[in-house]
Amino acid sequence: MLYYLTKRLGLSAVVICLVVLVLFSLLHLIPGDPATIALGPRATEEAIARYAAKMHLDEPVWRQFLIYIGNAMTGDLGLDVFSDRPVTAIIMERVGFTLALVGAGMGWAMLIGIPLGCLAAVKPNSWLDRVTGVLSVGTIAVPSFLVSIWALLIFAVQLRWLPAIGAGEPGNIGDQLSHLILPAFAIGLSWVGYLARMVRASMLEVMGENYIRSARAFGLRPRRVIFGYALRVAILPTITLIGMGFGGMISSTVFAEIIFARPGIGKLIFDAVMARNFPIVQGAVLVATGLYIFVVLFSDILIAWFDPRVRESL
Repeated sequence: MLYYLTKRLGLSAVVICLVVLVLFSLLHLIPGDPATIALGPRATEEAIARYAAKMHLDEPVWRQFLIYIGNAMTGDLGLDVFSDRPVTAIIMERVGFTLALVGAGMGWAMLIGIPLGCLAAVKPNSWLDRVTGVLSVGTIAVPSFLVSIWALLIFAVQLRWLPAIGAGEPGNIGDQLSHLILPAFAIGLSWVGYLARMVRASMLEVMGENYIRSARAFGLRPRRVIFGYALRVAILPTITLIGMGFGGMISSTVFAEIIFARPGIGKLIFDAVMARNFPIVQGAVLVATGLYIFVVLFSDILIAWFDPRVRESL
């Protein structure tokens, strides 16, 4: 287990280094001087020179890369171009909103998708299975930004049931939860279909195993057979999908945070790109990548912990 964890951590570190390398490459592949692009065409030569010295843009590219990696390992992601504040502090102010949105979106998708997949697998080829299949494909096919727009127009503008924009008043939990409902619904809807299809396929495979037949032959109650034996094994592939889903939702939050004017990493990256604020873009993308890698790594560890077959192969 220790070897497996060390191996995964090493691969994660390599991926993060490659992400930083790609970000640096894109920055220097953009036509023009990075300092001039960041400060604008009206910046004086003195301001451009100060900015280049502060951001180490006057150093060779390989040295810039090593300096950024070394600073990032200590939590220093640079300074904001406009406010001169630490990028790490700005990101930490937003990351909580994104994590709350991703957790709420995946949470309600799991509460609906997993039981729906179980019911469809228990009664295959029934009307419930067919309805579940149609709903699953339909939710998967609809993009999250389209769901965000229609949810905003229907529930916030037309019906006025829920607030339209913002994240709620600080300290007011009820207001923050009401502002969380629509964006969480928008980014989680497609994952209801993904989870339902995955659980159904896994359950159908497990329900045909010999130990399930033996449990039924011994007269165990159907509920205990399904939830006590079949689902415990069938849920293992779904854990991997949930881990990947958390990472995928981080990218989906970009549209939701823009449409609902909600603070978060996605909107921070969008605003920084539009303002040509490269330190914010680099830092936010690096943090988002780190979150994705952490969640996927955590799901892999859970699989290795719960599945004896994986533990024996390590």
